[in-house]
Amino acid sequence: MAKKVVDPKEESLRAARALNPRPDAVADAAFAESEFLDARDLVQVKYEMVRRVRVEGEPVASTAEAFGFSRPSWYAAAAALDEDGLPGLLPARPGPRRAHKLTEEVVADLRATLEDDPALRTADLVAHLVPHFGLVVHPRSVERALARSEHPKS
Repeated sequence: MAKKVVDPKEESLRAARALNPRPDAVADAAFAESEFLDARDLVQVKYEMVRRVRVEGEPVASTAEAFGFSRPSWYAAAAALDEDGLPGLLPARPGPRRAHKLTEEVVADLRATLEDDPALRTADLVAHLVPHFGLVVHPRSVERALARSEHPKS
């Protein structure tokens, strides 16, 4: 069985969350003709797509299609570029953005439980959540939620 050859640029793009999941959808001639332009580089593809419309005056619909995107994707890329520059063209990190299980109600209950018995450990609080709220959370999440509730943002 032949070993798969690892492309360092592809691995680097993957690690940076900049690997285009559909490089074969990029039908723009400049990407086919250029050694510099790389359809695997999602940031480069999105930037060039936005630049093509803004600088060269190409229509949004046909440009987006040539770069493997939809019209709404072009507008989203243009807005992200305006707001955050090149880093805005990277996909958002996967996963939750905040503590979505440990709501204010749950944290208030944990605080009350701790007031009743200050000797409770974090593991005890985690175990308390299962029968009372049906929640399974990591002990560190409980520690962070309790710390946030002690020092709320103004």
